[in-house]
Amino acid sequence: MNLEKLGVTGLWREAKASAVRAGARTGGLLVVLHGRGDSAEGLVDLHDVLAPPGVSSLFLNAPDLYYGGYSWYDLPPNQLPGIKRSRALLEQVFAGIARQGYAPENTVLFGFSQGCLMTLEFGARYPHRLAGYVGVSGYCYDEKQLIADAVPEIVKADWLITHGTTDDVLPVETSRGQMKALIAAGFTMDYREYAKGHTIDPRAELPYLREWIGRRFGS
Repeated sequence: MNLEKLGVTGLWREAKASAVRAGARTGGLLVVLHGRGDSAEGLVDLHDVLAPPGVSSLFLNAPDLYYGGYSWYDLPPNQLPGIKRSRALLEQVFAGIARQGYAPENTVLFGFSQGCLMTLEFGARYPHRLAGYVGVSGYCYDEKQLIADAVPEIVKADWLITHGTTDDVLPVETSRGQMKALIAAGFTMDYREYAKGHTIDPRAELPYLREWIGRRFGS
């Protein structure tokens, strides 16, 4: 899979307990999407924290340069064109992942901040059900449109969304209301709030993320 031809780049981290071989990738895959201004390198250490033994990771760089990092879409009020473009790119990436031997049902999608929004906006519309969908410190662009567009089977998939009660970048009230609306519409979502800012809490949140993702891979 040539990510550069798709307009994105990425970093692979191979399974900790077993070598990954083409056509025999039974250990699973964790796909990670960063936030605005960050990069694949900024989150790559999550492989050792979140990927269970035998699971590989793919850390993607968003397509747009942004002050030394990357961005999945533009700032308000111009988010939608970039969101749609990045959704199309992710669809191509996931098609390439499948061709390399990683089945959707053995793949977890994880996103932080902008990556959380892309996890929601892409994941709910992508017709192939993944093992799990995780979004941290993000929101969705338009929850009503997302509910209307969501694939019914994916609505019933396993979703975990977390947010910080003291987040000064993306206030919790917005995300809380949106996630309540998604749950009311039928999303099988584990929504949790932590006493944190716009970050990943290492004490309470990170262990739960690791446990939740591990269960999706049968660990």
